Amino acid sequence: MTAPLYNAEILRLAASIPHHERLPAPMASAERRSPICGSRVTVDVIVNAAGRVSDVGLLVRACALGQASSSLLAAHVLGRTPEELAAARDGLTAWLAREGAAPDWPGMDVFAPALDYTARHPSIRLAFEAAAEAAATARATADGAPAHA
Repeated sequence: MTAPLYNAEILRLAASIPHHERLPAPMASAERRSPICGSRVTVDVIVNAAGRVSDVGLLVRACALGQASSSLLAAHVLGRTPEELAAARDGLTAWLAREGAAPDWPGMDVFAPALDYTARHPSIRLAFEAAAEAAATARATADGAPAHA
């Protein structure tokens, strides 16, 4: 028997998203939307002089899986570099496609029951995709490169 897709841990994470408000003056923001279900996640970031995320804010309008993924992202994003966020995003994408091991990010095993539900994968990836883009844009802007929308 397989584990239920919406288990108690998914629901707990979905109900407790850290940093669940947008930042008043982010260095960069990125939004991702799942065309399949309409879930949407916006991530605002500030990076410090070392290029690491020092503050984050999220606006999450997503299903329970998207909310749970946003919760895991927000709980562990501070202090991460854009490269670490890109690696987590890419690892998550590969794992969901069964092309690699679970990404090196705390708590990701909670999504193992979703591996067989490919229509749910975009929602799970939203927060990681938005955070990786926002952090890269913020650092590029801080380094003097022009920001892109």
